[in-house]
Amino acid sequence: MSFDALWPLYETKMRAGGKESETDAAVNAFKYNFQVLTSGADTMIPEAALDPVPTLPDLESLEITPKPELLKETVVLKLNGGLGTGMGLDKAKSLLEVTGGNTFLDLIAKQVAWMKGTYSMPDLKFMLMNSFSTSADTLEALSKYPDLGTGDDLQFVQNKAPKVTADGYAPAEWPSEPSHEWCPPGHGDLYPAMLGSGTLDRLLAKGIKYMFVSNSDNLGATLDLR
Repeated sequence: MSFDALWPLYETKMRAGGKESETDAAVNAFKYNFQVLTSGADTMIPEAALDPVPTLPDLESLEITPKPELLKETVVLKLNGGLGTGMGLDKAKSLLEVTGGNTFLDLIAKQVAWMKGTYSMPDLKFMLMNSFSTSADTLEALSKYPDLGTGDDLQFVQNKAPKVTADGYAPAEWPSEPSHEWCPPGHGDLYPAMLGSGTLDRLLAKGIKYMFVSNSDNLGATLDLR
């Protein structure tokens, strides 16, 4: 079936799917992706078409004066929408134990606490982008770290997208488990989710200008003031 024939089914489903799918930002983002899918366009870039980068700047050679005061205008954001199903966990992947009894979330909380103490910035803003699959478990796990924040100050929930059947591109149906008809759209949903949830407006109203973004399972990605 064509895009024009299928799209009304998806738009109706998304508008009735609740706050994670009903916003214009969520609908328009999915619409664009679905148009690309149904167009048959080639979305892969072959390795042969890529050229190596000739040179890269070296951080250690740059003359940069750190400005800790910019932390007042910064939010540290962790992308935390994925499940750990591939590793035998039906909860957020960040709830996997890493070392010494600590999960990814435990270590992230300790990293943020270290930054707050090191830079004398107790109000350093921290947030998570959770999904409908990870929000509840994540908030429960982080309840022992109240200094990170709570509620909308700690998280926003990314959009959810309707699953598409491989044969014909019709909306997937699972009457006995309707939640299985939806999925998180991935990390690229950051911008539509921030816009549609009102998170972008709230951060701007608080004077936030900078955002450090990394995956919740990437513990090596930490904020460097340089």
